[in-house]
Formats: sequence, structure tokens, C-alpha cells
Amino acid sequence: MSYGASVTALHRTMGAYVGRILKGDKATDLPVVQATKFEFLINLNTAKALALELSPQLLATVDDVIE
Repeated sequence: MSYGASVTALHRTMGAYVGRILKGDKATDLPVVQATKFEFLINLNTAKALALELSPQLLATVDDVIE
């Protein structure tokens, strides 16, 4: 299981920052931005290898299931 910032959203934010720097903004003048989108992932293969039983309610809340 993993719960953390969305990598896709982080890449978009990073791209926006790079764009602003390339347009002439100073990196020290850019605001600090925290993640706003988070993802909950479960790897079912690992869960099965560890003999973990996951409830259907838990699986319903997952953003992405790795099989």
C-alpha cells in the first residue's frame, strides 16, 4: 500500500516552475507549493504473497490497484 502525492500532479507543477524559470523568473522568487492531490495505491500481488485479505470496502476507496 502507498498513500502519497500524485506523481502526475507533481510533474505538472514542476513543468510550470521550469517554464517560469525559462521565461526569466528567479527561482528564489517562486512560491513554495505543497501537493494538493494524493493517491492511494494497493499492490494485490504483494498482498497475496503476504497472505493479506483486503476488504471490499478498502478496495473501493483505492485510486489504483496494481495486479
